[in-house]
Amino acid sequence: MGGREERGRAVGFCGNPNVGKSTLFNRLTGLRQHTGNWCGKTVGSARGWLEREGQSLMLVDTPGCCSLFAGSGEERAARDYVLLGGAEKLVVVCDASCLARGLVLALEVLEITGRVILCVNLVDEARSRGITVDTRRLARDLKIPVCGVCAATGDGVEELTQLLFDPLPPAPPREPCLPEGAAACLEPLTGYLEGQPLPARWLAAVLAEGEAELCGLLRDRLCLDPARDRTLEELTEQARADLARRGLDPGELGEQAARERDILAETLAAEASERKKPAGPSREERLDRVLTHRWLGVPVMAALLALVLWLTVWGANYPSELLGQWLFALGETIRRLLESWAPPWLVSAVVDGVWRTTAWVVSVMLPPMAIFFPLFTLLEDLGYLPRVAFNLDGAFARCSACGKQGLTMCQGLGCNAVGVTGCRIIDSPRERLIAILTNGFMPCNGRFPTLIALTGAFFAAGGAGGSLAAAGVLTAALLLGIGCTFLASRVLGGTILRGKPSSFVLELPPYRKPRVGQIVVRSLLDRTAFVLGRAVTVAAPAGLILWILANTAWGGTPLLEQGRRLLEPAGLALGMDGAILLGFLLGFPANEIVLPVILMCYTAGTSLVSYQGSAELAGILTANGWTPVTAVCVILFTLLHWPCGTTLLTIRRETGSWKWAAAAAALPTAFGVAACLLVRTVF
Repeated sequence: MGGREERGRAVGFCGNPNVGKSTLFNRLTGLRQHTGNWCGKTVGSARGWLEREGQSLMLVDTPGCCSLFAGSGEERAARDYVLLGGAEKLVVVCDASCLARGLVLALEVLEITGRVILCVNLVDEARSRGITVDTRRLARDLKIPVCGVCAATGDGVEELTQLLFDPLPPAPPREPCLPEGAAACLEPLTGYLEGQPLPARWLAAVLAEGEAELCGLLRDRLCLDPARDRTLEELTEQARADLARRGLDPGELGEQAARERDILAETLAAEASERKKPAGPSREERLDRVLTHRWLGVPVMAALLALVLWLTVWGANYPSELLGQWLFALGETIRRLLESWAPPWLVSAVVDGVWRTTAWVVSVMLPPMAIFFPLFTLLEDLGYLPRVAFNLDGAFARCSACGKQGLTMCQGLGCNAVGVTGCRIIDSPRERLIAILTNGFMPCNGRFPTLIALTGAFFAAGGAGGSLAAAGVLTAALLLGIGCTFLASRVLGGTILRGKPSSFVLELPPYRKPRVGQIVVRSLLDRTAFVLGRAVTVAAPAGLILWILANTAWGGTPLLEQGRRLLEPAGLALGMDGAILLGFLLGFPANEIVLPVILMCYTAGTSLVSYQGSAELAGILTANGWTPVTAVCVILFTLLHWPCGTTLLTIRRETGSWKWAAAAAALPTAFGVAACLLVRTVF
């Protein structure tokens, strides 16, 4: 792999979010990359290879960014690659229906290098809106190759491939879009910087403005440090003084240049695009009037969530029962095979410990995930999730938080660790920390099996009506988690993380026809298989530990039973019992094993009990003292307790402090304890 990477010439891909850049990258390289409409889809730079007639190109897919000079981690990663990645060519991908926004980024890139290809994607969607783009005029105006493509169908991709392999005619970078008179002030500094790997006038503008992060990058990577270069320092100060004499603020040079680019991009887009005015509101506008309506948006969001959860509960019951029967029967076959040569203790450890725990996790997790993730991916592919963030933006702003937190909250439904990582898109460190600390309020895929199993056992009477009731309980639990997220964000934003909410631009991508086949494959392979593999990896050793605790006695009493007795007073105070609390504690590595631990405590104490369906699970739990109030308390504590170990390690890595990881564990746990105490007191 390393040799291939060295032989291949590098071509970088950059573009705004939701322009189909990763889809185009996948079509060219044959790789599967997640191409969703919400944050975190391209955390780092993906690499792939394109070969043709004995030639090889290494394609680099950078994170989506709106500007090279914005503040998010993803935009900084894209900027650093464009500046110093050493790509032979850069492909700027833009949306044909939002051409001006893509041209702003293209103009920024062209100020750094002339080795640019402009790829106008989504021409089919633009055409359906009555928009056509004259790529020949764009090529003439920008003096670079321009091609129109539809990455989803492959139209125009062959032309782009030819451009990637053909040599680009030498072209100097465009002159930076500076306010009138600024270029003359920078001339002495520009002359001193000639010969650098980046354009001299662009470097002069950056040094004159003095933006800390960009100047730090130039200092670290190009050794351009005015503090250590007397001549550079004098020329920089002279440029700033000349700018001030002309009435130009050096510190606002970047903002003024950005305004110049915006005007130029709008002009170029208007001249190259033709838009047929529709007779009335488009289909998307009519949909958005409902889905993003001030009063209707949130109820519609809750109804869609309830529908997804009902389909998950209703569809998962019977497959879970069949899968459980088959896996536990297979366990007995494994037992008979082992008994012929292995000692009894090893047979019991493998079958009663490792196999039964793993089988339980698989049978309970796989069917719901195989339904929930494709449905959730369907909403993502349709372009609905950014509208969820739009609907929640006002509420987060009132909590002194950022509306982008709505996107990271959606990610938390899949995995809290991924949601925490996704918080990198939030520019403000204060708001990013609020989002990180509150992401644990959203139930991840590891908690969903417990929530689904308990709601099915205690609140579903059977049939579609029972599944509807269980889905209602699940929806209420999720809405409670969202409400607690708002409350916790408000508390943090008004106390230790006090500050004003920042403004941001949230793109509402067009509604797109879902690619059902790709959705099923992507959700099953990228999400379900990944999450299930992680769960099995944790469940197998956890099952062995549980077996050891259940079969190792101290003073004549198994360790598992001693732990249960020790926690019994605290469990009863919270409306639960010691076995339940022990399950949550031992489930710290992964939430998937909480219910298996509880069930093991309720058996004779040596192996995990099997059950056939929700009715039998309800019978086992009821026989051990459970009531509907107990079930409510367990559901609340499942929703509101410390995140798993993986998430806390991720928080430690993202914040650089164990203090914030501890706060992220304590915050939802405090809410969960308060909720259980309230339920126990009232009922």
